[in-house]
Amino acid sequence: MLGWAIVFAVLALVAGYLGFMGLAGLAATIAKILFVVFLVLLVASFVVRALRGQSVV
Repeated sequence: MLGWAIVFAVLALVAGYLGFMGLAGLAATIAKILFVVFLVLLVASFVVRALRGQSVV
């Protein structure tokens, strides 16, 4: 998930540099959404592991 967020962020940077503002905005929005989903799943994973008594790290 994080890998795809990075790919879309790089795509947004390249598209913005080349002048494709519509594509850059769309790719940046997708990257933001994927990053937020990644963070939510990461926190949920930490919480579940902590509740089971396992190491979070």
